[in-house]
Formats: sequence, C-alpha cells, structure tokens
Amino acid sequence: MCGTGRARGPGMSGANAPLTLGTAGHVDHGKTALVAALTGVDTDRLPEERARGMSIELGYAPLMLPSGRRLSVIDVPGHERFVRTMVAGAAGIDLFLMTIAADDGVMPQTREHAAVLAALGVRRGVVAVTKADLVDPAPARAEAAELLPGVEVMPCSARSGAGVAGVAAAVDRVADNLTSRADIQRPSVLHIDRAFTVHGVGTVITGTLWSGAVTRGDELVCLPLGLEVRVRGVQVHDVRVERARAGQRVALNLAGVSVHELSRGDAVVGRGAAIEPTLILDAALELAGAHDRQRVQIHHGTRHAPARLVALGGHYWQIRLERPLLAAASDRLVVRSVAPPDTLGGGTIVDPRARRHGRRADLLARLERLEHGKPELLPPPHDPLYIQPASSPATPELGPAALVLAAQLLAAVHEPPTGAELGDAATHLPTLRAAGLAIRVGRDMHAHPDVLAAVRNRVVVIIEAEGDITLARLRDELKTSRKYAAALLEHLDAARVTRRLPDDRRVLRRRP
Repeated sequence: MCGTGRARGPGMSGANAPLTLGTAGHVDHGKTALVAALTGVDTDRLPEERARGMSIELGYAPLMLPSGRRLSVIDVPGHERFVRTMVAGAAGIDLFLMTIAADDGVMPQTREHAAVLAALGVRRGVVAVTKADLVDPAPARAEAAELLPGVEVMPCSARSGAGVAGVAAAVDRVADNLTSRADIQRPSVLHIDRAFTVHGVGTVITGTLWSGAVTRGDELVCLPLGLEVRVRGVQVHDVRVERARAGQRVALNLAGVSVHELSRGDAVVGRGAAIEPTLILDAALELAGAHDRQRVQIHHGTRHAPARLVALGGHYWQIRLERPLLAAASDRLVVRSVAPPDTLGGGTIVDPRARRHGRRADLLARLERLEHGKPELLPPPHDPLYIQPASSPATPELGPAALVLAAQLLAAVHEPPTGAELGDAATHLPTLRAAGLAIRVGRDMHAHPDVLAAVRNRVVVIIEAEGDITLARLRDELKTSRKYAAALLEHLDAARVTRRLPDDRRVLRRRP
C-alpha cells in the first residue's frame, strides 16, 4: 500500500484544491450505479453487497470532472438500518450528490439523508433524478426542488448513460464555488472509518482528512489511546503520494500501533490539534421535536454515542454523553432519536470541554460569545455547584483510559457511579485514587474530588444560612435521588465536615 511515489495530475491549489463528494438518497435509487457510471468504479466491494444489490459499508472512488479537477467520492448506504454508516461517511464531505429515482420520487430515507446533510452544514450539491429512461422525471424533479430548494436537479440514467455527463458538469460547477479545507491552516485531523492489516505492510487506516496535511514520516497521535505513531506511507485512492491534504480520502500506513488497538471512531491527529475525549458538550443545535432530558444518539466524526439532552435556552443545549467523543469547537454533529430512530437535527459544538450546568443567564451569554468567536469575559460568578476543572491535572503516568474515567466521574457530578456501573473501566479506579482523581463514597461509589468539594461548599452554605440540612433538603438542592443524597451526606459525616443529629438533621461539626 505505501511507498515513496508521488501523486500525478494537476496541482492542488485554487480551483484544483481537494474536495470530498458524498452520495445520499433512498435505498435502490441508484447511488452506486451512478457513481460507477461517473467514475468507472464499483464501490460495492463486499460479496454480500453484490449478492444483495445493496450497499452496506462505505465505498470510495476518485471522480475526474470535466474541468480536470479530481474529487474524492464517498458512496453511502441508503437503507434505514445503515443510517449510522451513512452519517460516518457524510461527516467529512464538502458537497453532496443526492439521488432520487424517477419512478419513486422522494422517499423516507431521501428526507432523512437531507436532514443529516443539513445538520452537518453540507448545503451545496447536485440532485440526480435517476432511472429517467423508465418514466417521466418531471414529478421527481419537482419534489427534489421542494426538498432541496436552490440545488441543481439533473435527470439521468446510469444504465443508458444519458445525462451522466450533465451530472458531472453540474458537480463541477458546484465544486468551482467551494472553498477547500486544504486552504485553511490547521493541524491534521483524520477520523478513522476503517482499520486493517495489509500483509507485508502492517497497520493501515482510512478516512477523510478533515484538516491539515499528512506527509510520509510525520509523527501523529492516535486517540483516544494517546499512542504516538509514525506515518510510514500515504495513499490517495490507491496512488502512493508523499503528502495528502484536507478534503482527500486518505489511507495511512502507521508504525507504532497494532490494528487491534484501533477501530472506526478513533482518530489520528497532528500536534496542536484541539481534540481529546470528552463527555460533556455545549452546542448550538437546530432540532425538530426534541425535549429536555431526552435520551438521544449523538453522531460526530465516525463515532456515535448515547447521550442526554439538557435544554439551556434558545438553541443552546448541553449534551451529556455516555461514551466519550473526540471533538473540537466548531465541529458539526448529528442528533438522532433512539425510538423511533429518526434524525432530529444537529448543529455546532460551542464548548467541547463543558462543565455540567443548567440554564443560567451568564452561561448563555458566554455560549453566545463563544459561538460567534468572541473572547470570553470574566469567569462566571462563584457557584459551589458550577464545577471547575481539576486544578492539578492528572500525573503523566495516567493512561488515556484512566483519563476518560476521570472525565466520566466529573460528568456524573453528584450521582457517583458504582463499580458495577463502570464495568471494565472500574479497573482504573485504584490508579485514579492514587492520583487524587477519585474518592470512594460509601461502600462502592466513586466521585471526582472536584464534585465532592462543590457539594461540601453547598452544604456548608446551606447550614450556615439555615442552621442545619436534611437529606430531603440536599436531595432537592442537587435535584438527585435520595440514594445519592444519603451517600454524599454520609461521606461528609465521615470527613468530619458535618455531624448527624438523632433526628437525622446535619449540622456543621465544631472544631476545637
């Protein structure tokens, strides 16, 4: 796969800067057939895909346009069962090619794929009304114009070839008016969609290069593991190159990591990339039908995770994830409902390292400034429940998995998880306790020390103002359950902050 050869063809600046085109559309509306007619490549590489006549995985091909410009094409599945795969492929594209069959018109997955594209901010593209040799394409063209106003609609037939050149010319016109990510100076970021081994070569990953450039010999970091790797070779659509740029489909041969340590959803990044595992995001979202505390699926890059939505006011939401994402500010994400599965919308990450908080005027003002690229003002007023990041970062000995667990404990706030709830991650608790980033609460719960400090401060404030505190009072204050409030009060008793009276009220323990 890898070597020292250079890519051939025109330069990659200005009108020839790289872009990635993604297909979209309902199953059986001819995406793969049209890509084959445009590129000469059958992107259905799996035997099961060819046997069933349906795309299951992402497919890739280079597209040479009439102007001589070459695009990378990602062909996505159209079936509703593979929307996750579709989102993983669409997350890195610059423009779309939506297919709508003339004999069907707009169908459910046509609409959902359009919603995904809108959520990702991909609003430029071309609609191809396929199978135009079978029936009059006019009704489907009208439906396409209503679904995607302002987008050029081209009838065609992949079987006869009629109109295929017109589709390519329309794509060329759209591409000519887009700015390539390669023209923006940023550290390299690639979200992995495949990881495999090539005999005699070693570990290979593929993905769309979101930003920056990758050169043979570069040293990168694999996330979330934090492993340092070296790029032994680079390919762009099976052509060995010295350097790949943002907007291209890329395959990298990596030294320093086993294929068993990587999977779809991981990322490789250059030095200075502002990406790390995170469990709480503040985002500006456009959602249809979402409600406060709704459980959803969040799609970002090539990774997805269950999460809880918390309404902050206006179009701002906090996303509390159950599994970490690898995110940066201004990244786009897609929000889908769990049952029934459907795309609710999406938007932009405003604060990828958010702290757990609710609706507050000062915090909303801060998010508005961040969203519009304005510098932050003074820190928010002191609030014992507004948890600050750990003042002493984890020691260098802590691995990425332990750091993710520490973030999970911080995100849990005043509902400390048990060892059973943490699953395999609980094996890192002794390391976190030794580093001062986890404290046992009760028999089997663990909390982040910043969380316990915030709860302690709040309890002290209440007792000093009201004379004492009850379990019910703390439960209501923290908006949690009786179980967690009891565990936290018992921890404060043991830490000699509070003293329990015979009637179960707590007062401050007097110190000599």
